[in-house]
Amino acid sequence: MIKSRIGAIWPPLAVAVVLGFSTWCGFGAEPVAGADPERPAATPVIETRPMVNAPTAERWAVHGQITHVTQGHRRFHAAYSGTNSLDSAGQTKETTDATIYAGVRPWRGAELWLNPELDQGFGLSNTVGVAGFPSGEAYKIGANTPYLRLPRAFLRQTINLGVVDQPVEAAANQLAGLVSADRIVLTVGKFSATDIFDTNSFAHDPRVDFLNWSIIDAGPFDYAADAWGFTYGGAAEWSAGPWTMRGGVFQLSKVPNGKVTRVDFDQYMVVAEAERRHEWMGLPGKAKLLGFMNRGRMAGYDDAVRLGQRTGQAPDVSLVRRRSSSSGAALNIEQGFSSNVGAFARLGINQGRKEAYEFTEINNSVSAGVSIKGGAWGRAEDALGLAAVSNGLSAAARRHFSAGGIGILIGDGALGYAREQIAEVYYALRLNQHFYFSFDVQRLVHPAYNQDRGPVTILGFRAHAEF
Repeated sequence: MIKSRIGAIWPPLAVAVVLGFSTWCGFGAEPVAGADPERPAATPVIETRPMVNAPTAERWAVHGQITHVTQGHRRFHAAYSGTNSLDSAGQTKETTDATIYAGVRPWRGAELWLNPELDQGFGLSNTVGVAGFPSGEAYKIGANTPYLRLPRAFLRQTINLGVVDQPVEAAANQLAGLVSADRIVLTVGKFSATDIFDTNSFAHDPRVDFLNWSIIDAGPFDYAADAWGFTYGGAAEWSAGPWTMRGGVFQLSKVPNGKVTRVDFDQYMVVAEAERRHEWMGLPGKAKLLGFMNRGRMAGYDDAVRLGQRTGQAPDVSLVRRRSSSSGAALNIEQGFSSNVGAFARLGINQGRKEAYEFTEINNSVSAGVSIKGGAWGRAEDALGLAAVSNGLSAAARRHFSAGGIGILIGDGALGYAREQIAEVYYALRLNQHFYFSFDVQRLVHPAYNQDRGPVTILGFRAHAEF
């Protein structure tokens, strides 16, 4: 009873604390449009318009945010259920998080950021049952009562290679100032690989745009992370003209989907990305090609199936892990079509012979969508988003889950395989520079690749405040 009461009063109490702190201190600035308040872009958000009023260089800053998401679904058809199945009886779950972004400039070109955060709540079915999980705000570890953690503590160094005349606006994890268009950016510490790699202006931030995991990120990108999505690592970026080249090394958890408690690069991910910026009919666009390789103790799906056949048991990947590698690639495209309309698409694939290590069981995926600003109906700061994604499993993964194996997010005990297909629509209502309210609908066909279960419709509500 005490835990349920705390969970009920926690969201409004946190909103009051965050906004009261903002008012009392009187610092912070409205994030630049399109900036992600959760993910610290290693390359700062650069305004490409001619510099009229250069921003004052900040020596320090504090920003904050709070986000609450409630999602639910009704009873749906399920011929059978397993350990990692979405609850077919229907349920409603909520998550809430509050973050402080505290940054300082210790020397020229450097930024040091700490992001203490309070988290509370659970994803639907304790964040299992769908490979393309419906809430990017739901972590793989949940709790009824709020708990404190430090997801990010990182240092960013910018080395300018040309005339320093490009304004950088103040935002979360970003100090205002000036940089050159050609530059090198180094980031080291604890953060998320997706803060830097596989970013997208229209589908990447579950706090203000789409919510589904396989829409905000490339599903086959099995990036190094703990159960909350963060780890230790370093990345380097080199921007020259229309090109940016990125590379990074990040620490894998000790066991798949585990916790990262200390720095240890015995198991790691290497990732590289090439970005090409362009204009089409005077409107900006980007194309990115990413490749990654994970190296650690991981199981082969077929090894687990063969052992299960010999012992008469369901496949168990934990019994056949050995040091090996797994790799994949993703193409990420975004394009503006007017001042109000932008579109995106992602295409990804990984080898599919090994178990998913950190993210989710998606071996190939294609997604696309559109984001429409509300200027056409007199609500210029609102946004309407529509997207669809089709996720698939490799032949080896199908054999594993058909034999009763389980993974990070899926495992129904059996599998009538079909591609997992998801459509999502959201409307974000911006009340003022601090508050957003969003309504979200997702239609899941063949959740966890199983045509014997579903379809299911998930309704969601999101409240977001930032300063």
